[in-house]
Amino acid sequence: MKIQKEIIEFEKGKSFKIFSPSLKNCFFWHYHPEIELVYVEALNGIRHVGKDISGFTESDLLLIGSNVPHLNFDYGIQTECKQLVLQMRENFLQDIILPVPEFENIKRLLEKSYLGLSFFGETKHIVIEKLALIKEKNSFESLVGLIEILQILADSSEVKELNQEDTRVKWFLNDKIRMGTIYDYIHENYDKKPDVNEIAKIVSLSTPAFCRYFKKQTNMTFTDFVNNYRINQAKIFLLKDYSVTEVCFQVGFESLSYFNKLFKQHTEETPSEFKKKHFKAIEINGRIGFITRESSCNR
Repeated sequence: MKIQKEIIEFEKGKSFKIFSPSLKNCFFWHYHPEIELVYVEALNGIRHVGKDISGFTESDLLLIGSNVPHLNFDYGIQTECKQLVLQMRENFLQDIILPVPEFENIKRLLEKSYLGLSFFGETKHIVIEKLALIKEKNSFESLVGLIEILQILADSSEVKELNQEDTRVKWFLNDKIRMGTIYDYIHENYDKKPDVNEIAKIVSLSTPAFCRYFKKQTNMTFTDFVNNYRINQAKIFLLKDYSVTEVCFQVGFESLSYFNKLFKQHTEETPSEFKKKHFKAIEINGRIGFITRESSCNR
């Protein structure tokens, strides 16, 4: 699927909208001029913002700037997933933030959001709580709540820039290759032996041309992308209480030592350490559940 422009509609008299989308079975590689704040909660998922392709565990909070291409964050997730998306009108920065001197830090935050910003730590927890609250407030109170959230994000040091360059849509509009086809191919073959020659043929490119295209679009080689995808899938299996050895071969690796080494390179912890850290009781909607192989299969 080629990149799509999402048309966003707002209620009359409102500067932003907040909602909970669900697009698990849809590859939605898209952009829009509206700045977007996204909270996603899942065992594990993939985020593709601009040229950055990385994973998250448990939850993520992202600020995505105007016209930055991104993939829906629940794409391909088969376990429970929750999202809360807040989208600001296209003129929000110009008409509401820029004229007010006291909003200088917020202005810088929104102007910097074209890089794609991921927030973590206490900042993420505070903002998530406030996002949930503003859904229940009237228009004026919810706007005040949004300004407060933006101020918290603007003042926070608990943030990671996902891209180091401008990846707004002008860099992607001439892309004639179906990125969805590539994702689908990798998803179907990651546990086997994905063949760069095969996928190049599928998208009607020579292998060298495909490799150049893929590196330009993602800042990754095809092999690195496949391994990154495998590691993200491995996290899901580990959180379902599969053994490290089972997971290694389940996601397509043939060497346990190589799997352990690569997993640590990606996550800064071994598979065993990751499982011990994250395989625990979790709270969802006020109830306590356990992420186990049995409970996951019953969903």
